[in-house]
Order: sequence, then structure tokens, then C-alpha cells
Amino acid sequence: MDKLIIEGGKFLKGEIMVSGSKNAALPIIAATLLTDEPCVIRNVPRLMDTSTMIRLLKSLGKDVEWGKDNKILISSNGKPSDFADYKLVSTMRGSFCVLGPLLGKLGHAKVSLPGGCVIGVRPVDLHLKGLRALGAKIEVEAGYVLAKANRLKGTHMYLGGGFGSSVLATANVMMAAVLAEGETIIESAACEPEVEDLADFLTAMGARIKGKGSPRLIITGVKKLKGVNYQIIPDRIEAGTFILLAAALRNNNIVIKGANLSHLMALVDKMKEAGVKITENNEGDIFVKTSKNLKPVTVTTYPYPGFPTDLQAQMMALMTTIDGISVVTDRVYPDRFMHVAELNRMGANIKKEGSNAVVHGVKHLSGAPVVASDLRASAALVMAGLTAKGKTEIRRLYHLDRGYENLDKKLTQLGAKIYREKE
Repeated sequence: MDKLIIEGGKFLKGEIMVSGSKNAALPIIAATLLTDEPCVIRNVPRLMDTSTMIRLLKSLGKDVEWGKDNKILISSNGKPSDFADYKLVSTMRGSFCVLGPLLGKLGHAKVSLPGGCVIGVRPVDLHLKGLRALGAKIEVEAGYVLAKANRLKGTHMYLGGGFGSSVLATANVMMAAVLAEGETIIESAACEPEVEDLADFLTAMGARIKGKGSPRLIITGVKKLKGVNYQIIPDRIEAGTFILLAAALRNNNIVIKGANLSHLMALVDKMKEAGVKITENNEGDIFVKTSKNLKPVTVTTYPYPGFPTDLQAQMMALMTTIDGISVVTDRVYPDRFMHVAELNRMGANIKKEGSNAVVHGVKHLSGAPVVASDLRASAALVMAGLTAKGKTEIRRLYHLDRGYENLDKKLTQLGAKIYREKE
């Protein structure tokens, strides 16, 4: 197992490219189960999570080949299997989204309950609620979801939960509904760009979907879907991480390329409040202009288009060295504060108070041995290590590799002193 060594305080300069969206790629790869025809998917990031999804697809009977330039070719190898094994699904929550397309295509599926980052309870009740509304009979037995339906039928459903809409539940139900009989209306659907990207992919395959990017999806079932050649959107969370890193470094010399700034307006607004100006040129390059004296802010995460929970840890890493008191509240995953203790090990002054984290800014952070608890926490620790004085060692690096493509190499090209060692 690797650990990451970072020597902080280095001047970074240059261009950094944003990879394709992990959270868009996973359900789109799963959606190829809905067709027997070949699909080409471009801009797929080479990550542990996408590799896991590809292995799962192969186990279900698909042929998958990595091509050049982050392109994959997916083709059928006979009738797909309906069994998604625990060994694969338990390692990554996103793999649970094979349930919808398997049920829609085959009329039956046996899929393990999911795993992934330990950031609080994330049940699958909304997934099952939506699929049951389409007429599926579902049982949970010995850690597996057993789903059956002679023919799914469209219906009008509400898919909101206690903390708002669910991206994966919306994706699962939408993929099942595209081959269902009649019209399905999903109220309180997730509006995230990754869900809209999945809807665009399904539409390119021949699905009939209205309301993409809105909380009300209208899906008219079709009998068959075709293969497609499709490019995935840029990863807005990676782009947001780079923006926050540039701000934390008080650095005006980093150019972020290949992103879509319109997906990050909640972050742009909060950065403006803190005293950071973010601009975009005609080519789509993003520039971060900051000063040494930033202002403390209050941040509350919400489902899109609100401030992303997946940028909460990185935002907190920025706040640690802003003079004054900042407050973070996570309304999406209220327990997602395990990075607090690790940032405090580096000299931050953060106090967890109920569902809030109160950040008292310090002059600087100091390098220290830390442990990554989840994917986004690991990115926050990389940010902290780059801004800190001294050397930082980050263990459990596999979390970082789940969601950031070659992050250490990208940062090295900017001038960071960052390298891997075996633990």
C-alpha cells in the first residue's frame, strides 16, 4: 500500500487539466447494460472506481476494452448475467447502479448491497422505493437485493428523501424506466450535472426523457436502445478542488483547463464572498485571482445547485488559514467531518459543534503524518500538505486513487514536491 509524501510551501505555476467526471462515468458505464449494441465512451478517467465498474460489467457478461485517450469500448457477449457479486459491489457504492438497468433489461436482478466511503449512513431505500413504484417485487436477503418484474410500468413517483434528492437513486430509477411500459414521472429528481449527463447519454441511445437537469423528469418508455459514441462531462469536483487549492496557496499562477465553470456557480459565489475572483476566458480556461488576506465564510452544503458536499472537506482546508471564524454545515451527509481531526493534527483549529464545524483560522499549517478517511478528505489533506510548512505523510492513499486521476503527477507538473512511497 502506498503513502503520499508532500513537502509543503513550494511555489506552483502552470496549467492543470481536469479529467472526465467519475460520478458521471459510473452510471453511464452501467447504462450500457440496457443495449446489445456496442458503445464507445470517451473521457473516462482511469481510476480505481472506474476500473471496479469495468470489472463488474465484465462479470455481468460484457466485453470491455480500454482504448487510447481515456476511451472505452463496451460490447455484448451474449445475454448479460443478472448477478452482481458482493466482492465487487461492496467495494464501491456507485456500482449499485447496475440494479436499474439489469431490472429494466432482463426483468430480474440479484445485486449486492453497496459499499464505498465511510461518511455516514447512506441507505438504498430511495432506490428500492422507486423501483417498487415501477412494479418490481423486491426482497433483501443475505446482503443482496433480489428484484423481479414481468414488465416494468411507468408511474408518477416522488423520490425525495430526508436529506433531499439522491443522485444514484435517480440514476437507477431513470435507467429502469427508459425500457418500462408507458410514462414515468419522477418528482424531486436529482439535478446534478452527472444525472443530466446520464440523461443525455440515454437520449443518445434512443430514450425519451424530458426535464433533464430539473427536479421533474418525464420518461416515456421505449422498446429498445441502440449503441452510441459519447463523451463524458468534465469532473466538476476535481475542478473545484483545483480552484480551492489555488486559493489556499494564495496563488494567481495556476490555470485550470478542461472544466465547465457553470457547474460550479455555488463555489464561485462563495469564493467571491471570501475575496477570491474566478474568471473564465473564451477557451474555457479558469483563472483564480486571490489576495493574502481572505475573509472567513459560512458554508452549508445542499444538493445541486447548492454547495457540493464533495467540496466540503476541501473548502474546510482553505478555511483553516483564513483569519477569523468560518462555519461549515453539511446538510447532505451530516456525519462527513472525519477530516477535522486530521486537519487539527496539522495545526488547524476546528471544533465540531453538533452538525457544524467551527473553523478558527491560524497563520499556517504544519506538516504531519495523517490518515485519509474517505475520498474527498484525502484531497483536503493533499491541499493542506501543499500549503503547510514541512513534510506531510498521507496514509490510506487508495481513497485518493478512487476519485482523482494521476493527481500527484498533475501537481508535480506544477512544481509540487510530492511523491509516493510504500508503507
